[in-house]
Amino acid sequence: MLEALKNALRIPDLRKKILYTFGLLIVFRLGAYVPVPGIDPTIVSLGDGGVLGLMDLFTGGALSNMSIFALNVGPYITASIVLQLLAMVIPQLEELSKDPDGQKKIAQYTRYSAVVLAIIQSLALMAWLNNIQAVKNPGFLSGLTIVISMTAGTMFLIWLGDKITEVGIGNGISLLIVAGILSRLPASLITLVASVGEGGISILEILLIMIFAIAIVAVVVYITEGQRRIPVQYPKKVVGRKVYGGQSTYIPLRVNQAGVMPIIFASSVLGFPITLARFIPALEGIAVFFDKYWGVYALIYAILVVIFTYFYSAVSFNTKDITENIKKYGGFIPGYRPGQPTALFLDRVLGRVTFAGSIFLAFIATLPFILQGITGIKGLDFGGTGLLIVVGVALETIKQIEAQLLMHQYEGFIK
Repeated sequence: MLEALKNALRIPDLRKKILYTFGLLIVFRLGAYVPVPGIDPTIVSLGDGGVLGLMDLFTGGALSNMSIFALNVGPYITASIVLQLLAMVIPQLEELSKDPDGQKKIAQYTRYSAVVLAIIQSLALMAWLNNIQAVKNPGFLSGLTIVISMTAGTMFLIWLGDKITEVGIGNGISLLIVAGILSRLPASLITLVASVGEGGISILEILLIMIFAIAIVAVVVYITEGQRRIPVQYPKKVVGRKVYGGQSTYIPLRVNQAGVMPIIFASSVLGFPITLARFIPALEGIAVFFDKYWGVYALIYAILVVIFTYFYSAVSFNTKDITENIKKYGGFIPGYRPGQPTALFLDRVLGRVTFAGSIFLAFIATLPFILQGITGIKGLDFGGTGLLIVVGVALETIKQIEAQLLMHQYEGFIK
C-alpha cells in the first residue's frame, strides 16, 4: 500500500489533486474553530453523547464550538433528499434529472433550498443561544450576525465540497463529513482512557472494544465489497463473414448498493427537527424526551436508515433502464425473457439484497447506542456510524486513485 501511495505521488496530476484535497480539508478543520461573532462558546454545552453527540460527530466538533461551520453540510444534504423525493413524484423534475443541463438546474435548486434550511436552523440555534445567555450583546444586529455567519459557513462548505469533487480526489461532501468524524476520534479515545481512570470500565473491556471495532471494520469492508452477480448472455451475430457478440457478462448487485448515503440522509433528516426542538424553547420538551429515551431515537433512526436504503438503491439501480439496455443490445438473463419478466426478476433480487443491506446498515447506525446501553459509557459517538462512513468513503476514494494509477500503468492499493 505504501508503494502504491508513492506511485500516486509520483504522478504530477494525481499528486496535485491529492495535495489540493488535503489543503481544502485543512481549511475546513481550521474553520471549525472559528467562533461565530458575538457568542461565548464556553457557555455552550451539548452534554455527553446522545442525540446531540451524534450531530456533533458529523460536524467534527464545530457544533459544540459554535463555529461558523456549526451547521456543516446538513442543510444541503436535507435539501438534496427533498428534491430527489420530489423528482419521483413530479414529472417535470424527473425529466430534468435525466438531462445534463437539467441536472445543473436541480443542483441550483438544491443550493437555494439549502440556504433556506440553513437560515431556519441558524434561527433555531440563535433562539437557544439567547435562552442560555450565550449571546454577549442580545439584539437584532447580533441575531442577524449569527444567522448570516452560520448560513455563509454552510454555503462555503458546499462550495468547498464542490471544488474537491471537481479538482481534487473523491466526493467532496463525503470527505468533509469523514474529516469531521476522524477529528473526533482522539476525543473518543480520551473518553475511553478517562473511563478507566474513573473506574468505569477495565482495561480488559477496552481491549474487547478495540477488538470489536477491528472486527466491525472487517465486516464493513466485507459487506461493502460483497455483491450478487446476475449473469447476462449476449447472442452471436453473423455479419458477412464475421461473428460478433456471443459474450457472457454479469450485472453486479452490491449488498450495500446505497453505500453510506442512507446513514447520512437519515441523520440529516432526523437531525433537522431535533435541532429545532432542541433550540426552540417551546419545543424543547421533544428534545428532552429523545435525550431521556434515546432508545426511541435509535429505533426511529434505524427505521429511517432502512427506508433510505431502499430509496437510494432504487434511485442508483434503475431496473427499468437496465432491462431496456439489455433488450436493446439483444441480451438476456438465462431463464427469463427480455422485457417485463427480466424487470420483475431484477426487482425481486434487488429487494432481497437490499433487505440484507438495510438491516446491516441499521445495525451499524445504532451500534453507538447499543454500546452505550451495554457499557454505560457516554461520548462513544464514533461507533459503527463513523466507521461505516469512514471505511465506505475511503474505499471509494481509493478506487478513484487506483483508476488514475491504472491509467499510468502503476499497481494499485488492492492487489
